[in-house]
Amino acid sequence: MAEMHPVTARVTQRIIERSRSTRSDYLRRMDAARDRGVARAKLSCANWAHAFAGQTVADKLTMMGGKAPNVGIVTAYNDMLSAHQPFERFPEIIRQAAREVGATAQVAGGTPAMCDGVTQGRPGMELSLFSRDVIAMSTGVALTHDAFDAVICLGVCDKIVPGLFMGSLAFGHLPVIFAPAGPMPSGIPNAEKARVRAEYAQGKVDRQTLLESEVASYHSPGTCTFYGTANSNQMMMELAGLHMPSTAFVHPETGLRDALTAAAAKRAVELSRSGEGRMADVIDEKSVVNMIVALLATGGSTNHAIHLVAMARSAGVLIDWTDMDELSSVTPLLARVYPNGTADVNAFQAAGGVAFVARELAQNGYIHSDVKTIAGDGIHHYFKEPVLQDGELVWVDGVGETLDPDILRPAAEPFDREGGLRLVKGNLGRAVIKVSAVKPEHRVVEAPAVVFSTQEEFLDAFKAGELERDFVAVLRFQGPKANGMPELHSLSPGLSVLQDRGFKVALVTDGRMSGASGKTPAAIHVTPEAIEGGPLAYVRTGDIVRLNAETGELSVTTSDGDLKSREPVRPGEVQAWGYGRELFSGFRALVSTAEEGASVCFAADYGSGARKDHVDGDVNDRMVDA
Repeated sequence: MAEMHPVTARVTQRIIERSRSTRSDYLRRMDAARDRGVARAKLSCANWAHAFAGQTVADKLTMMGGKAPNVGIVTAYNDMLSAHQPFERFPEIIRQAAREVGATAQVAGGTPAMCDGVTQGRPGMELSLFSRDVIAMSTGVALTHDAFDAVICLGVCDKIVPGLFMGSLAFGHLPVIFAPAGPMPSGIPNAEKARVRAEYAQGKVDRQTLLESEVASYHSPGTCTFYGTANSNQMMMELAGLHMPSTAFVHPETGLRDALTAAAAKRAVELSRSGEGRMADVIDEKSVVNMIVALLATGGSTNHAIHLVAMARSAGVLIDWTDMDELSSVTPLLARVYPNGTADVNAFQAAGGVAFVARELAQNGYIHSDVKTIAGDGIHHYFKEPVLQDGELVWVDGVGETLDPDILRPAAEPFDREGGLRLVKGNLGRAVIKVSAVKPEHRVVEAPAVVFSTQEEFLDAFKAGELERDFVAVLRFQGPKANGMPELHSLSPGLSVLQDRGFKVALVTDGRMSGASGKTPAAIHVTPEAIEGGPLAYVRTGDIVRLNAETGELSVTTSDGDLKSREPVRPGEVQAWGYGRELFSGFRALVSTAEEGASVCFAADYGSGARKDHVDGDVNDRMVDA
């Protein structure tokens, strides 16, 4: 393998040093859990009998022997999510595979799994980000039975994989394998879907036409085929070493998918018997860096600027947006997948897929090769692809060269010399912007602010024709403490239409956009958020906002002096009830900032939410005083 890129090496070492205390504490706890011995040996006869009372006679006999490994399945199955519908069949595949190697498997518990595609623009979206921590806690509840020797997690979509990841790390003394379901077959081209959405936003087509387009796009079991948060999750689980190699983008309900699921079960049993591959060893500072780089190299979801922080923290690893920004500055963009191109993940996989990306990144020094994975030591296991030969599952070398240079390119000839996720900061706070899908001529916008407090205010102004000009939409009170930080994807069609008409437009918000962040420049996740007195609370319509993604600037110029001379605007009546929102008041009170991962799982670490200065540099450069 090539020598590590100096920036990757430097950032990794900084993360190791920063995380020394928290990582040591995490490993101490995992070592203590391991040293207490096999879980089933600690249960009393009554406890153990309860654990398998509902099993088949054959499984009961195996479990009564007290020596066979027992695999716990944590499933996010429901048939509301097309990506999770296939999981209905997976537990039986896993049980049968475990029996074939003298072990047992049980569904330890289920987690909620909401579909952001259903809740976009609706009140329920305010629970979306919080559902991640609920899933982490649900995973903890499932595994706290302490009756398992290994874990298989069934999840794919936006908040589900991060939540399963966080919850499983609380049981990191066990081997944990993630078994995805795979993408649905391709529907209509993504460009056609975007065109119909834009025409509907302008009133040029009716709702029936829009519905027909959406149904043609989202049409069968499997993950949505654009490269949003769900498919970004799968890329990261591959490079984290938690998948069977090249599992991510194999279609559901195929012989190969079923064989991979069975193989995951057998591998979990093998790891439990060998004592190797525990999650606490697979996920460390190097594997976290590999996850970040994989995300950047493929133009992945902006949501992971939040999720990755919380996920890493669950393993005692401390990262932030400065780390991501520095890695992005040197990570080559190897893939063009919608919304960063016209192809979908099926075309990406056909062009070379995960195995090609993993090999290119490793052989050119952008990721760490000397990592532990559930497939064995070394990232080289992920250069291979699974195939069925005479009904048997085998792994073969992935393609040596891209099969479509319009979709996938080698590190020596990338689409861009950087990953496209950038940190912007200034007197408006710290934020991230995804520029991999934004053309260079749109990356700098300086224009008057038009301030909104809700998505509906923006959409009403757009429909009324009040935004036919250069402007920066400042949408505040959308952060985690304000309303749970919903995605604001419903703004995308209107902003895209205005940009296409020749106006200089941008979005600045303390909310999220989505894994489908597209061609309009958007500074998102602004921290500190407005409801906590962050700078966005002081901005007025007409102030001049400058968003410069090239230099990393996010600032405002006012006509009446410094922002501090103004009184901060408070939100109007916050609708904190209905659609289950009243159940999450505690989350809104305790949640950490976006750059801290917007998590309640580690609320005690962050006190009232004040940001810890856990990186080198002046604290005043890291916190913005409004």
